[in-house]
Amino acid sequence: MAVTFVVVPQWQGSGSSRAMRLVDGAQAIRNDLPASSTVVVDVPLEAGDEQGTTVSRLSSLRLVRDRQLQVLRSLDDIAVTIGGDCGVELAAVEHALRDPDVAVVWFDAHADANSPTSSPSGAFHGMVLRTLLGDGPDALVPAAPLRADRVILAGTRAVDDAEAEYLSTAGIPTLSGTDLTPESLVAAIDASGATSVYLHIDLDVLDPAEIGGIGYPEPFGLSAVDLVALIRAVKDRFTLAGAGLVEFAPGSEEQASDDLPTILRLLGALTRK
Repeated sequence: MAVTFVVVPQWQGSGSSRAMRLVDGAQAIRNDLPASSTVVVDVPLEAGDEQGTTVSRLSSLRLVRDRQLQVLRSLDDIAVTIGGDCGVELAAVEHALRDPDVAVVWFDAHADANSPTSSPSGAFHGMVLRTLLGDGPDALVPAAPLRADRVILAGTRAVDDAEAEYLSTAGIPTLSGTDLTPESLVAAIDASGATSVYLHIDLDVLDPAEIGGIGYPEPFGLSAVDLVALIRAVKDRFTLAGAGLVEFAPGSEEQASDDLPTILRLLGALTRK
């Protein structure tokens, strides 16, 4: 399986006080990737503006989305996107949707299913999944949105009331706690009718005891061992259409060094045959 790593050090989608640390996190991961199979998307230094919407930094988000799509469309390999905030998945998943039989497994402590009107912060990383499903800022909604019956939330445990209502109405399943096993996840993907899978991994799906460099830690997350087992079970059954690993925001070089072995273990599970 030939893989190209697409590094997108975007911070503009984050609402965290550690948003700029996402740039450092992307760079730290990049330093451990093979240079010959790594491409970096240029992210503007400026924050950008809302452009008359309620979405913070929308102009920069749209610019990065367009640049990232251009890079992705030039590749023949499977792309593994390295963020940056969750907003980098906008282009990555849209690119994967060229395959009409793809499902998206959203490994994330948060649902990322707010709309511009329901978002309490205006930060786009809390709206990414809903935008991919066609209900987001007009400037960022994909031309061919993701189908709700092709989404599985996994490890999600912090959901706003408005998100919970939306997920229930859309019929999007959530597997968490003891309900999330390799068998149950594979069964949920099978039930969607998909034959290939895009894996979104926000590092906050892990328990905070497993990783320190995240902006929004939530208790009772997955262990790295369990997440690797889930990734392998999906890859054993389905074709990998792409993947993303996002939201690494280490507070220091020392913290980055402590967390990188876990991150590289996850990347190994994604890229090994």
